[in-house]
Amino acid sequence: MFDPKPAPIAKDVSTRALHLHALYKGKVQVMPKCPVEGGEDFAILYTPGVAEPCRAIQTAPEDVYRYTNKGNTIAIVTDGSRVLGLGDIGPEAGLPVMEGKALLFKFLGGVDAVPICLDTKDPDRIVETVRLLQPSFGGVNLEDIAQPKCFGILDSLRERLDIPVWHDDQQGTATATIAGLVNALKVVGKALSDIRIVMIGVGAANVAVFRMLDTLGVDPGAITACDSRGLLHRGRRDIEEEQDAFYDKWNICRTTNPDNLTGDPSSSFIGADVCIAFSKPEPGVIDPAWVRTMNRDAIVFACANPMPEIWPSEAKAAGARIVATGRSDFPNQLNNSLVFPGLFRGVLDAGATTITDEMIHAAAMALAGYAEARGLDDDHILPTMDDWELPAAIAATTAETAQGQGIAGTALSRDELYQNALRRIGEIRQATHRIFENIPH
Repeated sequence: MFDPKPAPIAKDVSTRALHLHALYKGKVQVMPKCPVEGGEDFAILYTPGVAEPCRAIQTAPEDVYRYTNKGNTIAIVTDGSRVLGLGDIGPEAGLPVMEGKALLFKFLGGVDAVPICLDTKDPDRIVETVRLLQPSFGGVNLEDIAQPKCFGILDSLRERLDIPVWHDDQQGTATATIAGLVNALKVVGKALSDIRIVMIGVGAANVAVFRMLDTLGVDPGAITACDSRGLLHRGRRDIEEEQDAFYDKWNICRTTNPDNLTGDPSSSFIGADVCIAFSKPEPGVIDPAWVRTMNRDAIVFACANPMPEIWPSEAKAAGARIVATGRSDFPNQLNNSLVFPGLFRGVLDAGATTITDEMIHAAAMALAGYAEARGLDDDHILPTMDDWELPAAIAATTAETAQGQGIAGTALSRDELYQNALRRIGEIRQATHRIFENIPH
C-alpha cells in the first residue's frame, strides 16, 4: 500500500528543485579566498610574484600544501553508472548530484570539492585518470560508481595514490548505518552479539556494512542476505562462477545463512531483530507480512532513495519499533551526509595519507555518541544535518585517530582539532549567509 503522506512533499520538492537549479545554474562556484583591493594585488597573487611559491614547491614538493589550496581540495569522481536511485544515467546527468555533494562538503565541512564526471566506464581508465589528477587534490571521493568495479577502483586507487581515497557509497553509508544501529540497539535494549540481521540488497552499501559488522565482532552466522535473485547461500552457483568480480558477495554466501535458506527473503525475517535494506527504491520490496514475523522491538532500516523499500507507517503497523530511511521527511534519516563532510575535514586537517578502517570506526562511534549525548528515542537515533557542530566533532575524532596511528602530519590536541574544524566550517557558513542575505531566493 502506498503511503499518501510523502507524496505532496515529494511533488513540491521536485518542482522547486527544477526551478532553483535553473535559477542558479547549478549550486557551486569558485570564489577568491584572499582579498583583492586593486590591480596591483595581481602582481603578488599572480605574475610576477607567483613565481616564488612555484620555485619553493619545485625545491620542496611537500610545500604545495603550504602555498596552495591542495590541502583543502578534493575531487568528487563519478562515471554516472549508478546515481542515487536513478541507475546508469551517464556523467552529464550525474553532475547535479556531484554539485550537490560539493555543496554539502563546503557548507557542512568547509571542504572545497570539485565535481569530476568522467566520460568512461572503464575501471582502468578511471583509475589512471584519477592518478593523473592527483597533483591538484588533497583527497578523492568516489561517488555513484556501479559494482563490482567500484570495489576494484577503490582498492587500486588506495594502493597507487599518496592521498586519501574514499568511496562514499561504501564507507560513508556503512559508517552512518553502523552508528544508527548502535544507537537503535541501545533504545530497544539489545546487544550486537545477540541479534539476528537480515540484509536486503548486496550492493556497495551493504557489502561495506557487512565488513563493518564483521570488524565489530558480529557473527556472520547471525546474518542472512538477499539480492535481486533471492537469498545468498553456499549453493548460489551464479555468484560462485563470478567470484573473481564479486569476491565479497561470494564471501557472504559462504559465511552467512547457516541454515542454507533459499528462495525469497520471507523465511529469513522469522525471528530476526534487524533488517538493513539498500536495494531497489520501491515500496513493496519489503512485505509488511515479513516484518510481522520479526522479533519484538524490531529495527527496520529501509534506506533506498528516493523511495524506501517499505513506507515507515507500514513497517510500524507491522510491528517495527524503530524505522530509519534515507529521506529527510521521515524521522531517523540515515544518510552518509552525516559523515563525509566532517570526516574529510578531519582527514585534511590531520594531513592524513589514507583513511583507515580504524578512522572509519572512530567516526561511526563519534556520530553515535553525538546523538546519544542529545538523547535517544525511537524517532531520534541519529543527529540531523541541522546539528551544526556534528561535522567538527567527527573531524576531531577522525584526525585524532589518524594521529594515533602515525599517519598524520599534525600533532594537535583533540580540542585544538575541534576548534580548528569549528572555525573553518563557521567561516564558510558566515560568508555564504553574507553573500546571499540580500539576494531573493
